[in-house]
Amino acid sequence: MTRPTGAPCWMDLLTSDTRQAREFYGELFGWAAAAASDEFGGYFMFLRDGAPVAGCMPKITGAPLMDGPDRWGIYLSSDDAKVTVDQALAGGGTRVMGPMDVADLGTQAIVGDPADATAGVWQARSFPGITGFGELGTPGYFELLTRGYRDAVAFYRDVFGWDARAVSDTPEFRLSVLTDSGGETIAGIMDASAFLGADEPSEWKSYITVADTDAALAAVTRLGGTVVSAAMDTPYGRLAEFADPTGARLKLMSRPG
Repeated sequence: MTRPTGAPCWMDLLTSDTRQAREFYGELFGWAAAAASDEFGGYFMFLRDGAPVAGCMPKITGAPLMDGPDRWGIYLSSDDAKVTVDQALAGGGTRVMGPMDVADLGTQAIVGDPADATAGVWQARSFPGITGFGELGTPGYFELLTRGYRDAVAFYRDVFGWDARAVSDTPEFRLSVLTDSGGETIAGIMDASAFLGADEPSEWKSYITVADTDAALAAVTRLGGTVVSAAMDTPYGRLAEFADPTGARLKLMSRPG
């Protein structure tokens, strides 16, 4: 199905140990790691069945945006990255980086939303990003956990063109989602103010589709990662969260039977 402008289109990992990341995610998801690019500071891509599924970049100590905790980030598609950044500033957000051209691949930027979550912006040229979603070993869903739910919904609507549909709007559970042209849910914004810890920021989460969430968690611990949130059944599938051996977090999902 056609994914709308503003939908998540890429994800990448900033890590202190690229060798370990290659081994860990290769074993866990069956990802193959392409060669690192000297032109792009050692950046490389993970491939699933030959198709790019995620990127990986080594941390650079002391460099802005390239240091700090190991972490995964996401990018939202844009028809014009400069316009998107301008709209983000007008909508109460911040410019974190860019826009900047990345060879002939596309134009990149990073913006902060009103609740201080960051999101990449990707205006594709020769590189569209992820082309397969929801298959085993590929992203199946992306979700913003935010302390500023209503401001965030307005921001992503106005800046990225989201036609966000409220699934629930009660004090116990607030969630708005973005769907593709076939009605499939591809991303969401959740009010997380009631359960985010004091030291946990608003942030985007990526979910990788697996056949068996419990088996994937067992593999995580065997490979040196840790379970952050145990597997639980939801209407959207069996979900869990883990941290890789250097602390970068990802979510898991297996589809409802």
